[in-house]
Amino acid sequence: MKRHPPSSLIAPRLFVLWLAFLLCLPGACQRAYGQDVASDGLRQSRDDAWWTGPMMANSAETLPPGHVLLEPYLYDVASRGSDSFGSRTYMNYGVANNFTMGIIPVFGYNRVSNAPNSSGVQVGDITVQAQYRFRQFHEGSWLPTVAVNVQETFPTGKYDHLGNRPADGLGSGAYTTTIGLNTQTYVWMPNGRILRVRFDVSASFSSRADVEGVSVYGTDANFRGHARPGVNVFANAAAEYSLTRHWVLALDVIYSHNSSTHVSGQEYANNDPFPPDTALGAKSNRYIGFAPAVEYNWSPNIGLLLGVRVIPSGNRTSSSITPAIALNYVH
Repeated sequence: MKRHPPSSLIAPRLFVLWLAFLLCLPGACQRAYGQDVASDGLRQSRDDAWWTGPMMANSAETLPPGHVLLEPYLYDVASRGSDSFGSRTYMNYGVANNFTMGIIPVFGYNRVSNAPNSSGVQVGDITVQAQYRFRQFHEGSWLPTVAVNVQETFPTGKYDHLGNRPADGLGSGAYTTTIGLNTQTYVWMPNGRILRVRFDVSASFSSRADVEGVSVYGTDANFRGHARPGVNVFANAAAEYSLTRHWVLALDVIYSHNSSTHVSGQEYANNDPFPPDTALGAKSNRYIGFAPAVEYNWSPNIGLLLGVRVIPSGNRTSSSITPAIALNYVH
C-alpha cells in the first residue's frame, strides 16, 4: 500500500517545486524564444506585458485621476475540517495624480465540523484605504515605484453575542489602522521577458473591543470583558513572470507575525461568588506561507487570476490551504 507524506511536508515540497519551476522558466523560454528574442537582442516592452497582479502583494501604483479598479476575490480558507468561504472586493478610485482611495467590503460563510455552520452569509469588517505614490519606476533606473498605503478597518462584522453559532463571527469588534510601504520594479530576464517584482511591508494596530458572551475570541455565554488584538507585522515578496502577453506565472512568499491578543474580564452566573478575572486570548504566532498563481489577461484592462495560498502548520499556526479566484478590471 502506498504511503503518502504528511501534510506538513507537502506544502514545503510544493513550494520548492513551484519556485524551481519559476526560476527555470527564463532559461526554458530563452531556448523556446531564442530565435525571436535572444538572438535578435530584443527586450519585451512593458506595453506588451499584461498583468492582473499576484494573489497577495498590493501594487505600488496609483490610478490616473477619474479611473477605477474593481477586483473581486472569491476564496475558501480550508483548515482542519472547516471551510471559511469568503469574498473580498477591492474598489479603488483615482482621486488625483499619485493618489488613490478605495474601500474593501468583505462577506463570508463558515462551515465547521461538529458545530453549527453560519446561519447565512455574514458581513465582515469593512476597510477604507488611501495610497500615495512617491515615485514611479523608470527604465534605466534601479529605483522602484514606491508608495505608502494607509488603511482603516471598521468593526462592521459580527463578533460577539454569537449564542450557539460561533461560526457567525466574521469581525473583530476593533478599529484597526494599517500602515504599509509598497514597492514595485521590473527586471528583464536573459531571454528578454519581464519579471515584475513587488515587496511590501505593513504593520497593523487595533483598538480595544468590548466583548459580551460567545465571541470570536473564544469566550463563553457568561463572559463580560474586553479584547485587544495584537499588533500584526506583515511582509510580502512577489514575482510575476510574463510568459506571453496573455499568460503570467506569479508567486508570493509571505511572512506574518501576530502579537498576543489580550482578552480580560469576568465570568458571571457561576458557582463562585467571587469570580476571578480571566485572561483568555491567543498567544503570539508567526508563519511563512506562499501563494503560486496563474494569470490570464484578455486585454491590458481585464484579467483573471487563479491561485492558492498555502500556510504550513507550526509556530502556533494551523495549516491551511486557500484556493482563490479573482477578476481584475481597470477602467
